[in-house]
Amino acid sequence: MSGDKNYSHGPVPISARKGGLALTFVMLGLTFFSASMWTGGALGTGLSFNDFFLAVLIGNLILGVYTAFLGFIGSKTGLTTHLLARYSFGIRGSWLPSFLLGGTQVGWFGVGVAMFAIPVGKATGWDINMLIGVSGVLMTVTVFFGISALTVLSIVAVPAIAVLGSYSVYLAVTGAGGLSTLQAITPAQPIDFNLALAMVVGSFVSAGTLTADFVRFGRKPKIAVLVAIVAFFLGNSLMFIFGAAGAASLGMADISDVMIAQGLLIPAIIVLGLNIWTTNDNALYASGLGFANITGLSSKTLSIVNGLVGTICALWLYNNFVSWLTFLSAAIPPIGGIIIADYLMYRHRYNTFDASKMRDVNMSAIIAVAAGVAAGHWLPGIVPVNAVLGGAFCYVILNPLMNRFRVTNSEMTRA
Repeated sequence: MSGDKNYSHGPVPISARKGGLALTFVMLGLTFFSASMWTGGALGTGLSFNDFFLAVLIGNLILGVYTAFLGFIGSKTGLTTHLLARYSFGIRGSWLPSFLLGGTQVGWFGVGVAMFAIPVGKATGWDINMLIGVSGVLMTVTVFFGISALTVLSIVAVPAIAVLGSYSVYLAVTGAGGLSTLQAITPAQPIDFNLALAMVVGSFVSAGTLTADFVRFGRKPKIAVLVAIVAFFLGNSLMFIFGAAGAASLGMADISDVMIAQGLLIPAIIVLGLNIWTTNDNALYASGLGFANITGLSSKTLSIVNGLVGTICALWLYNNFVSWLTFLSAAIPPIGGIIIADYLMYRHRYNTFDASKMRDVNMSAIIAVAAGVAAGHWLPGIVPVNAVLGGAFCYVILNPLMNRFRVTNSEMTRA
């Protein structure tokens, strides 16, 4: 394991931990994503000015609190999401969340590559397949260098996206008649406020469940908590504002489309490329950690393989797989709730990973995932929040009950 700088099979040592600023850039790079701008565009045209900001702030605060819990656990233990899942799901039971999390990230990587290549190809006349191949390979090569490469890329990308995007939004709002004009707009097709909250939380609850994969490198848990809140409360909110401003002023939610319409072609390509590159590299990195938990292989090698698969299948994924990825993502929020619940119930077990005894498969957690998905689908309220809480509450009740019927020592193995 000494050569595994991604620490995919054990805790991150103190000597490899990083400061809060570097991790903040990495997490902002994750949350700076075009899909959030599209959701922001839908909310901006479906809500009043005040309701839009209320939905965005409340929704991203919920995301910030959820990811802060997972970030605290990740930094406290130094473990990936997938190794944390072994405590609650069991060693082989953790393959389920690893497959769901890793598989969806590979799928979104391919979709992200196409999201870059298609608009750039249309704007420039360049061959889309060539753009997919070049951009996919570049994004895949970067992730080979692990968290350090993600940090450097994000340090470059985050300020560039924030500055260029903000300038474009300023031009768009000014051209539409100023902020007062946007405040006076009445939605033609209003969106229910609870649905709006669900859209905000749902936009990143899937990737947010993987927060521990990144902030486990934090030197102190309180730094990880702060980083998670800043990334999701500030970073994701900024993407929603970009999308809403573009949709309201020019009818386009993606800031890169707005910039192209403004004649800012080169800045648009830079913003779109960096926007997707940072998120895609985080997705590949996390997917490698997930499949490493299942196979025992190097996460670095698996990330490269996943990147090549995502690149080759990018157009197919973009055209056929988005709805399926959205469906799979509905099963992910309960996983985070179960990990948090298990840590709060049995945190003394998390002190020594190598010496910890874990079950092979813990059916309590598997059933709780199903219960969480059902709660998200059937209960009124905010769907992702219901899924997280439904999974957590079911696990809290079911796991102690099922423990009474187990022969504890015979079912436990070392991590």
